[in-house]
Amino acid sequence: MAPTKKAPKKKPAPAAKAKPPKKPTKAAGGLQPGSKAPDFDLPTDGSGRITLKELRGKAVVVYFYPRDDTPGCTKEACGFSDALPDFSRVNATIIGISKDKEASHARFRDKYGLKFKLAADVDTKTAQAYGVWIEKSLYGRKYMGMDRATFLVDRSGVVRHVWRSVKVPGHVDAVLEAAKAL
Repeated sequence: MAPTKKAPKKKPAPAAKAKPPKKPTKAAGGLQPGSKAPDFDLPTDGSGRITLKELRGKAVVVYFYPRDDTPGCTKEACGFSDALPDFSRVNATIIGISKDKEASHARFRDKYGLKFKLAADVDTKTAQAYGVWIEKSLYGRKYMGMDRATFLVDRSGVVRHVWRSVKVPGHVDAVLEAAKAL
């Protein structure tokens, strides 16, 4: 009689490592679609100041970006600038906001021929009000920075759409489609 072979023991499947949950970003005041958009009064790229209140009656795209003249921020800004005629047709204004100073915004605007206002939120109070001044991590180092986020505010000052942690490709088109529906 030939010895019987035992079936090889199956190794138990390794337990899937549970990923720690992402730390939620807290939007100050629970800013979500349907919330009243916080007003702001910010200096712009060398051409005065801008407030959200003065734009009532128009849809407003308020987009926050990390820094002037960096690759992703440049693509996003140029995308919005190129689509400005389409946004104008639906009576929507675009405002870009970052922590950079007015002089940096002016250089950025001039270098790329941007056709909308860039607002300087140097003290980050507006970013905090919109919940986009968040804790970030790079190479294990934690720091506070601007989340790339966009808010579509309707003609009466109510937030209708929110995009957080934006990926630039296709973003301008998605915002334009949402603006057309207002």
